[in-house]
Amino acid sequence: MFAVTILGNNSAVPAFGRHPTAQVVTFNGVNYLVDCGEGTQIQMINYKIRRSKISHIFISHLHGDHYFGLIGLINSFGLLSHQQELHVFGPAGLKEIIELQLKVAETTLPFNLYLHTITGAATLVDNEKITIKCFPTNHRIECYGFVFEEKKMPRKLIPEKAIEFEIPQSFYERLRLGEDYTKKDGSIVKNEWLTEEGPHCRKYAFCADTKYDESIIPHIANADMIYHETTYLDNLKDRAESRFHSTTKQAALIAKKAKVKKLLIGHFSSKYDTLEEFELEAKEVFPNTRLALEGTCFNI
Repeated sequence: MFAVTILGNNSAVPAFGRHPTAQVVTFNGVNYLVDCGEGTQIQMINYKIRRSKISHIFISHLHGDHYFGLIGLINSFGLLSHQQELHVFGPAGLKEIIELQLKVAETTLPFNLYLHTITGAATLVDNEKITIKCFPTNHRIECYGFVFEEKKMPRKLIPEKAIEFEIPQSFYERLRLGEDYTKKDGSIVKNEWLTEEGPHCRKYAFCADTKYDESIIPHIANADMIYHETTYLDNLKDRAESRFHSTTKQAALIAKKAKVKKLLIGHFSSKYDTLEEFELEAKEVFPNTRLALEGTCFNI
């Protein structure tokens, strides 16, 4: 399973039943938390997100609506005797803040907590199943987006072709990894004669807080789904520009130019009590747009 569950979709102030930014990316039974605004723990309980499955947390930037719930979550992990090590990634300053909060409360955690400082575009997690990278966005303070990309799957063997070309079974695994086969007489059996492309490698990008900025496109290009902020409707694009945020049509234009398959929009300003117009405006530019409604799980 590769999916995103929205826990919070509002901007700075909780309003109209909406909460500050937080979402969970689930991949192969592991939950990756992206941002942790106030109320994230309650939202996790409401939508039955298993905290015990969280081993990595990614904080985009140090505006409170994106991380004020973090110390509470870490403390709860301790009170619940969480044993799995926890890795937290965030911009400079986050490590100092969390360590100070733990120190003044004289908190001793029953698990290993690793606080990683992000200093620029980088690979944060790289294992046999998934790669997670970060990239800078154009916000008022240092801010990062995150890309979750499934590792390339082995090629699919065509058994009848392998038999036809007399390939020994002991070589099948190497065929799946893309190797050609060399016969005893020195002739080459091309891999593409014996195999097909493996399953498509899925990609999800969280674009964080940002003004309209095409420099993020290379990082999110061809993604199966992206989340892009739309703090304002498009008639307030001047306000969005001055506050380093984006509008509906600007987010949709980024999705269109990046040639992504689906766009989720969120980070709505608390000045709006309803959201239907956000989706309508974005769809004028990029039809496959969905509101990132809280509690909704989007499969990638």
